[in-house]
Amino acid sequence: MEIAAFFGRFTLNRLQILGRSGIFLFVTIFQAFLSPLRIRRLIKEIEFIGSKSILIVFVTALFTGMVLGIQGYYSLSQFGAQAALGILVALSIIRELGPVLCALMVTGRAGSAIAAEIGIMKITDQFPALEMMAIDPLKYVISPKVIAGILCLPLLTAFFDLVGIFGGYLVGVKLLGVNEGAYWGKMLTALTLTDIYGGILKSLFFGLLIVWIASFMGFTAQPTTEGVSRATTNAVVLTSLSILIVDYLLTSLLL
Repeated sequence: MEIAAFFGRFTLNRLQILGRSGIFLFVTIFQAFLSPLRIRRLIKEIEFIGSKSILIVFVTALFTGMVLGIQGYYSLSQFGAQAALGILVALSIIRELGPVLCALMVTGRAGSAIAAEIGIMKITDQFPALEMMAIDPLKYVISPKVIAGILCLPLLTAFFDLVGIFGGYLVGVKLLGVNEGAYWGKMLTALTLTDIYGGILKSLFFGLLIVWIASFMGFTAQPTTEGVSRATTNAVVLTSLSILIVDYLLTSLLL
């Protein structure tokens, strides 16, 4: 009976947290479109989440494409199909690796910072200070982050895809001698709009997940330095796991 009671309490607690986080997300998105619009705050968050993530996305994409190029070349050479290297690189990156790896990099860089920032604002009583000035803290602080995450991830993913394909081109064509026309020609023939839309759709969900989970974990952190540290760690871990699970679900639906 004690074991059953433990699992019951655990399940109810998790359902309660899930419900609170759902209400948190709904209110945040709803208030983002109410007047006054925080355009400056939105631009600032786009710069933080998007512009400042370009370097790490570029490096990750370049070397991912180069690794795919060299691994794909030696795998395809066993069947005499080196000319299909462009197809392998492009489909692997656009369908899966681009959205997932880009989201994981942004989670580690921006998601952790968002959770820590909101947690610190909470323990230093900045939210009550905003309320005393008749400013809704959800609308002022969190809504711009959520909208910026949804806008930035598709753009970063598209950038990741282009750089990754170019990385595969550098290794496959320039280093290993694959025919350049075959690399680009077969790639363009094999790619469809469904592949591109699927990757963009995934990135939209991932952008929402990153900011939603990070903001909620920071907002509900215990008002201590240890609580903020734990919330930041939990935000990164939970967001990373959620990205992988949602990626599987979306892939199952899109195929």
